Amino acid sequence: MATETTLQEDPKAPVETVPAKKKTNFKFLIGFFVLMLAGGFFGFTKYQHSKAHEETDDAQVDGNISPVIPRVSGYLTDVRIKDNQVVKKGDTLMILDDRDLKIKLEQALAALEIAQSNLGVAQSATSTSQTSVSVAQTGELVADAQIDAAQIKVKRTSDDYLRYANLIQDHSVTQQQYDQALAEKQTAEKQLQILLEQRKTAAAQTNVAASQSRTTGQQTHVANATIHQRQADVDAAKLNLSYTVITAPTDGTISKVSMQPGQYIQQGQSLFNVVLSNEVWVVANFKETQFDKMRIGQKVTISADAFPGHPFEATLTSFSPATGSRFALLPPDNASGNFVKTVQRLPVKIEFKGGTDPLVKELRPGMNVAVDVHLN
Repeated sequence: MATETTLQEDPKAPVETVPAKKKTNFKFLIGFFVLMLAGGFFGFTKYQHSKAHEETDDAQVDGNISPVIPRVSGYLTDVRIKDNQVVKKGDTLMILDDRDLKIKLEQALAALEIAQSNLGVAQSATSTSQTSVSVAQTGELVADAQIDAAQIKVKRTSDDYLRYANLIQDHSVTQQQYDQALAEKQTAEKQLQILLEQRKTAAAQTNVAASQSRTTGQQTHVANATIHQRQADVDAAKLNLSYTVITAPTDGTISKVSMQPGQYIQQGQSLFNVVLSNEVWVVANFKETQFDKMRIGQKVTISADAFPGHPFEATLTSFSPATGSRFALLPPDNASGNFVKTVQRLPVKIEFKGGTDPLVKELRPGMNVAVDVHLN
């Protein structure tokens, strides 16, 4: 009889286990797809925005800054302003010691008086010389008249002598009459010679007087020129004296003032600045690759770091004629050494729309801003 063997499981044998089926994490998939959709939408909107806008945060507020520069040197006697003070055009800022310049003004006035006195002397000499010329010319006229009369007398006496010379041969006249006619003829000729010599003397005197008149006239001209020069010296001294009072060149706000009374300042030295408060604008430095669609007159939205969340409306008004590197103290020279191409930036001027935003007046030169140019 066959014996049936029963297979018994060995308790020590390894038990084969069937892995359990994992559950799908639908929350993760939903979140992933939502995140993908959000990222795609964000990228699409950014792409669409980039096609119609050019942006940069390399931009700052700019404005007019006027330096205060003295026109004369001197010691400060009074400083009438302080840091960050608002001033109006013409307000007195500082006063210099003016004693030296007052002395120079007095010297210039004294020199002017001397020049005016010299002019009076020259004019008097000119008047005297002109009188001498008139007298000499009158003497010439009298001498001419006397010469004319003497020539007539010489002709008459010569004719009388010739007649008497013919008559005495016939014994029609006496020897006494002949001798008298001869004497009158000779006397008339002598008088004519004397008058001719006097005429030469009068002419010489006239020439001398005329030369003196020209000389005195030149002296008068020189004296007049000297007066003009001395008057210019007086005007210059008065102008320099007025420069001892340093005034505000325009309305604005004073920067830091480091000058103190008693300090010596040089002519042309920059003391401090006045920041004009009437106008500010933005200078944005765009990459050269951003310029293909930018045009003057396009709308610009500006965001200032000082006023977050407040957009400023502005307009693109002009482009710089050269990149910023060309205006550097040491501009790059790509012709020397190894060349590495660097994207350049071109400054663009952007002006705020006047009267539309009161916060524009609160912006200060040097503040950082972000610029968004609307290309369409």
